[in-house]
Amino acid sequence: MQISKKQLDQVNDRIRALIASDSFYGKKLEEAGITEVKSPEEFEQLPFSEKRDLRDAYPLGLMTAPEDEIVRIHSSSGTTGTPVIIPYTAKDVDDWGEMFRRCYEVAGITKKDRIQITPGYGLWTAGIGFQNGCEKLGAMAIPMGPGNTEKQLEMMINLESTVLCSTSSYALLLTEEIEKRGIKDKIHLKKGVIGSERWSDKMRDRISNGLGIELYDIYGLTEIYGPGIGINCEYNTGMHIWDDYLYLEIIDPHTGKTVPDGEWGEIVITTLVKEGAPLIRYRTHDLSRIIPGKCPCGRDYPRIDAIKGRTDDMMKIKGVNVFPSQIEEILAGFSEISSEYQIRISHLDGKDTMRIYVETNGSVDFEGLAKQIAERVKSKIGFTPIVKVVEIGVLPRSMKKTARVIDERFD
Repeated sequence: MQISKKQLDQVNDRIRALIASDSFYGKKLEEAGITEVKSPEEFEQLPFSEKRDLRDAYPLGLMTAPEDEIVRIHSSSGTTGTPVIIPYTAKDVDDWGEMFRRCYEVAGITKKDRIQITPGYGLWTAGIGFQNGCEKLGAMAIPMGPGNTEKQLEMMINLESTVLCSTSSYALLLTEEIEKRGIKDKIHLKKGVIGSERWSDKMRDRISNGLGIELYDIYGLTEIYGPGIGINCEYNTGMHIWDDYLYLEIIDPHTGKTVPDGEWGEIVITTLVKEGAPLIRYRTHDLSRIIPGKCPCGRDYPRIDAIKGRTDDMMKIKGVNVFPSQIEEILAGFSEISSEYQIRISHLDGKDTMRIYVETNGSVDFEGLAKQIAERVKSKIGFTPIVKVVEIGVLPRSMKKTARVIDERFD
């Protein structure tokens, strides 16, 4: 997928705005002697922007539009390091709402739906993004925010919510609570729009079957508007990305070179019309691929595959590079266990140790299952972990994102 002439013109317009504003990023471009790009090849020579650049601009160094045009700021949800502050103009907020409205429409959601929004509000982009799109669509927003499961279920039943917006972790928690209470027949949900964290096919099936709903993956990140920049359609052949607002590349994370469509790599995004804080060639660290060809739904928007993981997810254990997604794929081969797992890495007696915790029901031989999983990991990855099998429900559930990898070596 190559950048088009129109997209190049939009990039040049954003470069001019960045330089004119004397923003942190504009100064970097000016110092590099960059005032415009004339071809796709020149575009691919532009320097990447990274999260650390954005942190260096704290608090408002990214602000590109005049301050009297900034109507809102949001901040990334990370808990470590200097936060990233992203300013938004009224047009940015409106554009974001338009992209989110499209997401709902692609999922078959209409203004007759009642949308229960459980992600967090405040500096985080989640809750307010889901609500913004809901109001653009003209549907009824039920802005619950996270937590208070008792109240969530009460409102879900009494208001007859038809759409659940949440993280996959909280959708699972709600699924289990609804089953535990035997109230599935009182629930009117038809669809779920799930975002903010990677989730396995096993977890997807558990939620979909448990609630009896269709599930849609939504994509986004605070630095690039927030959730709502892409979603999968009814054919579930990848997430459509709104390329009239964004230009997307996939690069080899080691070389920085773009890879052909169909090959896996790191997602890099350029905002084409963003005013408050435009970003050019922003490295997301999310791993995916551009799916070649046209979607059966007929939409022309490019598609990316489900997020496989992050370049910074990699764990080095006993000299072996391991991604959580590799462990997840191995666990998916065991029908006896639930979708929930936890990986704990520690350093004991001079060596690294990986413990994998999984859940199953009481009818399974815990010791035998643990041995099978450990052997499968050894054969696929090259070292033997300690596997602990526990009862379903023992591992922690979350109202936000679930921490699946806990590295105790650096505590």
